[in-house]
Amino acid sequence: MPKADLVSRFLAALIDSLVAGLLSLVPFVGFLAGGVYTLTKDGIMYELTKNPEYKDRSLGKKLLRLKVMRLDGGPVDMAVSAKRNLPLAIGGIIGIVPVLGWIFGPILGLVMVLLELLLVLTDPAGRRLGDRWAGTQVVPETAGVPERVYPSVRPPEGE
Repeated sequence: MPKADLVSRFLAALIDSLVAGLLSLVPFVGFLAGGVYTLTKDGIMYELTKNPEYKDRSLGKKLLRLKVMRLDGGPVDMAVSAKRNLPLAIGGIIGIVPVLGWIFGPILGLVMVLLELLLVLTDPAGRRLGDRWAGTQVVPETAGVPERVYPSVRPPEGE
């Protein structure tokens, strides 16, 4: 599958981080809402709106014309999104724990973000740790279904 453009991917991540940050500002439930968005961002917009424009993509990916594809061709649901985004949310999850979580959560979060960034930059397909866990890849929205999933769509030999 084609690798997503790094600048578009960075800008999409920035938009999604801003959305999570803004949600976190809501009194009482904001921190939880921001965390839920971070974990489920690739599936939650579609689940909330049922708008096919948001299928397999976060708000940032939609605006930058990217999408998440499973390597096996299956749908990107909330469970796949949570698995894919767990490395980005782990610091915030640990940050819920009073005192020690407030210290170690941000440190672990920063380490994970740096690791994910390094993998996006060095992996030939741009797959980060979360993509490897979930069996996904970020691609341009024009990318098709992986060939190995539907071999019958290939023309027969000799045509």
